[in-house]
Amino acid sequence: MQSENKFIDDLSKVASSALGVVSGLKDEAEGVLRARLERILSTMDLVTREEFETVKDMAVKAREENEALRARIETLESAAKPKTTTRKAPAKAKTTKAKS
Repeated sequence: MQSENKFIDDLSKVASSALGVVSGLKDEAEGVLRARLERILSTMDLVTREEFETVKDMAVKAREENEALRARIETLESAAKPKTTTRKAPAKAKTTKAKS
């Protein structure tokens, strides 16, 4: 009986050591992956979230100004057009040729 307990104790020690090694490998793999990802991202031409939001706000403001100016131009153009009334052209007189 005691040999079985020793075997189980040894097996549990080996298993806990293996789990410790696996945990260490996991931490090391995460560190390597994080370092590679940071290196890749640092070479890319990316903008920060703040810069993106600033440019987005500028684009929205420009679009609103553009729409306001378009409406103003349409108003000015409609006011500048001369009011024309359509008149019928005078009817041409019919000429009849006399028979000779």
